[in-house]
Amino acid sequence: MKEIINYYYNFDLIEVVENINYTSFTYYGEEFYFVFFNRLEEELKDIIAINNELKYKGIRVHDIIINKERSLLTKVGDNYYILLKINGNKNEIVNFISMCENISKFKLNKANSKLYRNNWGELWSKKVDYFEYQINEIGKDKQAILDSFSYYIGLAENAISYVNKINKVIGISEYDNITLSHRRIFYPNTNLNYHNPLSFIFDLEVRDVAEYLKVEFFNNEDCLLDLKTYLQLKRLTPYSYHMLYARLLYPSYYFDAYEDVMNNNGNEKVIIKITDKVNEYENFLKSAYEEISKYTNLERIDWIIKKEL
Repeated sequence: MKEIINYYYNFDLIEVVENINYTSFTYYGEEFYFVFFNRLEEELKDIIAINNELKYKGIRVHDIIINKERSLLTKVGDNYYILLKINGNKNEIVNFISMCENISKFKLNKANSKLYRNNWGELWSKKVDYFEYQINEIGKDKQAILDSFSYYIGLAENAISYVNKINKVIGISEYDNITLSHRRIFYPNTNLNYHNPLSFIFDLEVRDVAEYLKVEFFNNEDCLLDLKTYLQLKRLTPYSYHMLYARLLYPSYYFDAYEDVMNNNGNEKVIIKITDKVNEYENFLKSAYEEISKYTNLERIDWIIKKEL
């Protein structure tokens, strides 16, 4: 990758750090990441527009660097890459309170952005169908996945049914905030990932909160305390309270690990770490249900409510 970066960006790099999906390097004291572009090409225009507006508002985001051909995308083999210049200390932590405050700073007024999500039931159903096909075709030697797959597919289908029912019974309204969100939230939540424009999407404001709480749980942090803090800080609509719970119910943490293993980028030990905490997470789901129910008449999920802690 060093030769490609030198050629397309007129650098004279001596040393780079190679990883699976990116190459990192420092140039005259500034940090750069040459990253695999795993978005749709037609989304890039909206990503750039958002990035520019955030910088105009004084919100720190990473810069996307054009190459010598005046293109944002650089083709390497059959794939495209983008060069990011990191602004600020990449290891600086964006804590939970800061994240909650940031969520409301950039709202989508019209749902015509190519980055707009919120069709969770449909997206999750397509993923489940694909995973079920995939495991039948190529997953027969992944024992940790085979032992746990049915449970997490069932949990996902529970979340899908929950979302679909709430969309019919309540439905989204003009009072449900669609805000700048992220495809993935990591823990710890660092500047490197949080201010990466290639992660930006628009979705319900509860998306990032729920995803943070889930990854926090699997890093042995008190996510219930942060949930209580969020519920005290924010006043949501009944629809958004339900979507917050649906997002906690959906096992994105498992499917992310599943995809890493199936793509040969991950170790099945991560799957085992998740499944070892299945009872604890069910307890969290029950406690989360009780907390959110203090603010709205939350739709019942009997097997969670009746679970003994």
